[in-house]
Amino acid sequence: MKQLYIKQKVFSLSEKFTVKDQDEKDAYYVEGSFMKVPKTFSIMNQDREEVALITKKVLSFLPTFFVEVNGEEVVTIKKELSFLKAKYSIDAAGIEVEGNWMDMNFHVLHKGRVVGEVGKEWFSWGDSYRVQILEEELESVILALVIAIDCVKADQSNTATF
Repeated sequence: MKQLYIKQKVFSLSEKFTVKDQDEKDAYYVEGSFMKVPKTFSIMNQDREEVALITKKVLSFLPTFFVEVNGEEVVTIKKELSFLKAKYSIDAAGIEVEGNWMDMNFHVLHKGRVVGEVGKEWFSWGDSYRVQILEEELESVILALVIAIDCVKADQSNTATF
C-alpha cells in the first residue's frame, strides 16, 4: 500500500503543485495551463515525464473533463443538467467511485475491488488530500482521477451552477 498527499497552495496563480509520498518527498508534479484554452493539467512523474493529462472540453454547454493516462483516455467527468444541485457523472472503463467525491471522501473501485481510498485532510491551509493506493499498477489512474475531481470542484466554485 502506498500513500500520496496532494496539497494545493492557496492563492497560487501559477497553478503548480507537487504530490508528496509518505516520506514527504516529491512523487509527482502537476502544472496547469494558466490563462490558456483549453484548460489543461499535466501530471508528471519524478523525471518530469507526463503520465496523465486532464483537459476541460472547450465550447461545451455543460462542463466536461477528459482524463488521459499514458496517452489513452480513461475517464470522462461531465456535469449533468440539474436545477437544484450540481450533479456530475463519471464515466470510466472498469473504474467506479463510491462515496462523497464532491467532499473528497471516497473509494476508487476497479472491477468491483477497492483499489484506492481518498480522504480530505482537515486542519490544513488549502485543499489537502490523502490518497491511499492499494494497487500500484493503477496509481497514475487513481491520482489523475483525484486531481480531475478537484478540477471539477474548482470549476464549479468559479462558475454559476445550473
